[in-house]
Amino acid sequence: MSGIGHNGGPALDPEPDPSWHAWCWRRAHKRAWKTPPREIALRRLERAEANGMTYREYTLEILERGRHR
Repeated sequence: MSGIGHNGGPALDPEPDPSWHAWCWRRAHKRAWKTPPREIALRRLERAEANGMTYREYTLEILERGRHR
C-alpha cells in the first residue's frame, strides 16, 4: 500500500540492471589497470621500490588517492 500523496506510478529512480553494473565495473577495472607507457611504468617501479612497496601496491595507492607518494 502506498503512502499519502503517492500516485501509484513507477519509482523515479528504478534499480539499474545488475548486469549493466557488472559490465561497467569490469570495463572501469580494465581501464584503471591498463599498462601505462614504458617510461611511466619504470618511474612507478622506481618510486615503489624507494617506498618499500611492490609495483602493484604503488599503482593501487595511486588509483585510490589520485596522486603520487
